[in-house]
Amino acid sequence: MAPPPKGVLISVPVLVASVAATAIFIFFLIPFLSSTPCNCPTTSTTLTPTFTTTKPYQRSPSSTNQISPTQEDINWWKNQIQKNELQDYMETRNKLRKGINPRTRAQQLQDLIQFKGISHYEGEESDNHTVLPCPGELLVEEHHSNYGEPWAGGRDVFEFLAESSKLIPGSRVLEIGCGTLRVGLHFIRYLDSQHFHCLERDELSLIAAFRYELPSQGLLHKRPLILKGEDMDFTRFGSDVVYDLIYASAVFLHMPDNLVWVGLERLSGKLKPFDGRIFVSHNIKFCSRLGSDECTKRLSRLGLEYVGKHTHDSLLFNHYEIWFEFRRSIS
Repeated sequence: MAPPPKGVLISVPVLVASVAATAIFIFFLIPFLSSTPCNCPTTSTTLTPTFTTTKPYQRSPSSTNQISPTQEDINWWKNQIQKNELQDYMETRNKLRKGINPRTRAQQLQDLIQFKGISHYEGEESDNHTVLPCPGELLVEEHHSNYGEPWAGGRDVFEFLAESSKLIPGSRVLEIGCGTLRVGLHFIRYLDSQHFHCLERDELSLIAAFRYELPSQGLLHKRPLILKGEDMDFTRFGSDVVYDLIYASAVFLHMPDNLVWVGLERLSGKLKPFDGRIFVSHNIKFCSRLGSDECTKRLSRLGLEYVGKHTHDSLLFNHYEIWFEFRRSIS
């Protein structure tokens, strides 16, 4: 008779011990296999006005909607300045020049008035060659000096507000008091057609905006809705419009507190819930004069809440602005 085939004999105690060891190994291995980051939503807390300063807003490195210069842009700029030996500007060595026919603004304006232009037609048809006739004061850009600070600061404000509000071209923006479009031009250029709205009281500012800034910047096709008014009446912008951003730059400083509150009451329903933002610059005395608790209650009745205070540095000159942020807390 042939012998039985040889095999591996495992006793029951050894088998039980092996199964137990495997189970323990898997138990300790599971946490490592499942330790991927969790994108769980966090619970938001309601903020009350403490009027403390927060850090200046900075664009997230992961943002795909670039508005302000990146660090790479800044490094490139510095490299170009050094490469061309332009870092040590000296007024005594480099006088600013205005070309072969230097003229100050005042001299340019005098030429425009005296000669009805720079180079002009003669005869009966001398006045019909300009499609959009513009006053001389605007052509020499006198209105760029109306703000007490460089015109370039408008870009700083745009970058801060657009990124703080996470705007995209399809967003809708309302400015209360857009003046001569120092800031508004950048929003109009960035946003889709008809998505920038403004209520402005000053006629001279509106003339500058319509008769110089929009045509000279090639933005007529963007069709911004800019209306004259000072009574915080926003019904002319449409009953169904909802804004992603509403901002007022130094405008509420010159308005009675009760009118500001009337405006906030009318605007609260036109602000996108939770994600929409209202920004007010310089100070919010209309709120702080009531006291923190009373201000919070009044905002709450309007469905608004105070988010925080921000400072934002200028890109081109030593200057910062203070902005106060609000949001709509109910749908």
